[in-house]
Parts: sequence; structure tokens; C-alpha cells
Amino acid sequence: MTLKCPVTIKAKVTEDLKKELSADIQDKIKKADVELQQIEFHAKRIMAEQAKQDAQGLVQIRHQVEAEKQKRLEFKNRLLEKLKETAQLEIGSEIVQGTLERIIEVKVGEQLPQLMNAEILLEDGKIIAFRS
Repeated sequence: MTLKCPVTIKAKVTEDLKKELSADIQDKIKKADVELQQIEFHAKRIMAEQAKQDAQGLVQIRHQVEAEKQKRLEFKNRLLEKLKETAQLEIGSEIVQGTLERIIEVKVGEQLPQLMNAEILLEDGKIIAFRS
């Protein structure tokens, strides 16, 4: 029988990996800041137009703007927390970076848990081990 099984991708923490992860998180933080600025800019324009037409609609728009800003701020705060966690990673430890799928052939009598627990270990992007 043929089955699809998950393969866990792990990475050995190195200085280069920490720098890469930190840079990626910092880029996402910058993008969140830009989105917050864009929301603020567009909100001012829309609220100025709405104020001329309907004061009740202005309150609704203000709530929507605040909700969007809050979402971005929460996302940014999660990223800042993740940045702190990344800085605290120990060199040589292993972190999960994701999962892939593989197709396996199983036969009667085989130990399914052993076949299901596959891992690939990376160090600076290179495969250094396969684990079962």
C-alpha cells in the first residue's frame, strides 16, 4: 500500500541561521509599519470625505480603521516577541522549520510509527542527516 507521510524539516541553529531569521522578522516588522502608515494615511482621506457626507458613517469608518490598526499592531507585537525568542536560540540546538510530504510503500508487518517519524536535518541550508 502507498501512503503519504509528513517529513519534519529541522534546522541546526548557527549564527548564520539566527541572522537570517532575525533579518526576515525585521523585514516583516518594517512591512507592518508601512501598512500602519498606509492605513493612517488612507483613513484620514476617507474620513475627511465621509465627514462631508454622513457623520454616522464616520463613526463606523473610524471603528473599521481602529480594528485594522489593532490587527497590525498585534501582528507586529508577535513579531517582536519572535525576534526576542530568535535572539535567545542556542547555537547547536535544533528548531522545526516546517514539514513536507513523502510517499512510502508499506507492507504487512512493518512498524508504522517508525515509518511515520521521518526528519531531515539542515545546517545552513544543507542536508546533514535523515532520521527515522
